[in-house]
Amino acid sequence: MGNGRYKWYVVGMLWCISFFNYADREAVFSLFPLLQREMHLSLVQLGLLGSAFAWVYGLAAPFAGGIVDRVRRKSAILGGLYAWSTITLLTPLSRTFHQLLSFMAAEGLGETFYYPGSMSLISDYHGKATRSRAMGLHQTSVYLGTIAGGFFAGLIGERYGWRWSFVSFGALGILLGCVLIGSLREPRRGATDFADQRQSVEGHLNHEKVPVSTLLAVVWRTPSAVMLMGGFACANFVALVLLSWMPKFVYDRFHLSLAMAGLSAVLFAQLSSMIGSPLGGWFADLLRRRMAGGRMLVQALAMFCGVPFVILCGKTTSMGWLIVALTAWGFFKGLYDANIFASAFDVIPPQARGTAAGFMNMVGWLGGGGVAPVAIGFVAERYSLSTAISLASIVYLAAGTLLLVAAVRFAPVDTARYEHAFVSTGS
Repeated sequence: MGNGRYKWYVVGMLWCISFFNYADREAVFSLFPLLQREMHLSLVQLGLLGSAFAWVYGLAAPFAGGIVDRVRRKSAILGGLYAWSTITLLTPLSRTFHQLLSFMAAEGLGETFYYPGSMSLISDYHGKATRSRAMGLHQTSVYLGTIAGGFFAGLIGERYGWRWSFVSFGALGILLGCVLIGSLREPRRGATDFADQRQSVEGHLNHEKVPVSTLLAVVWRTPSAVMLMGGFACANFVALVLLSWMPKFVYDRFHLSLAMAGLSAVLFAQLSSMIGSPLGGWFADLLRRRMAGGRMLVQALAMFCGVPFVILCGKTTSMGWLIVALTAWGFFKGLYDANIFASAFDVIPPQARGTAAGFMNMVGWLGGGGVAPVAIGFVAERYSLSTAISLASIVYLAAGTLLLVAAVRFAPVDTARYEHAFVSTGS
């Protein structure tokens, strides 16, 4: 298992699930103007809608990651799909801000199982030779899902009201789960890592239930993994700034329709990320053969290169220059995104990968995504949305610094320790 064409079919099936994972969460941002008018919401309240999702998503992530390391990942992934799609379908029942806030938070609980499960699953179909490419290809679903969520939510909202946007996405997600339930198969845990070490795929890694405390100790005693989490929090902060506030920024500044503002805000960045992500995966796989921190170095380069374009996104008054800035920012974001979990899995053993992915999501979404929407709303009310967006570039600088230190200083030692321990326990 894990060889041949099926390992790429797995990426394709997970791609479809991830598409709805991001379409559902992006939809609300394109609907901000409609929600603001109907419920008379402030900018901070709009920001809280995005932050509520991120807070619950992040808080539940370690719990979800621990479960993923103990149950069939197929069940966790599809169960999560049914849960968040049902919540999305029920969101139109909201009549007040607090009700809507509750549904946004509940959606985060449903979606938090997906990434620990899917990244762990892919890592057992794709070894070191193809892991970044597989995850980079999977990552393109995030970009198309964001585009679809931004555009179609705005289009449906303008024509039929914001409630029908949620009904459409929720119903389609449930239908997808019914289609895929018989096709997605569970691999052995650690199968590709044993193959990389020329060991039998029949080993105790497939069956051993490691205590959560032990798994956490593995993560927190690995300095490069901790720095990757810090970098992810910073990168996610900037991503949520642009994804949550750019539709309203474009709508207000350039006076486009709701659908076109939602599309323009995400289209150029996401399409260029679709180019950057596979390229980042290929480049990282290549560089990983030459140095232990190769994947992390690609991520650090992406963060530093993205800084001027984040500034330009907030400061430009030209739609043409905004497109240039979003396109360049999206390309470098894709380089980074392809290696979020592949970098961590270079230093984290198979038994702990669900837990590691869960904690990465917790740190990334609580420390980054959970702060960004409401923080930008707060700054925007006191200065301007333009200034708030541009200031996010400082956070990218911090991310690049953490990743560079991890790649050069800690990755060689952490990788060597992990590979030694893996061979010792696997033989």
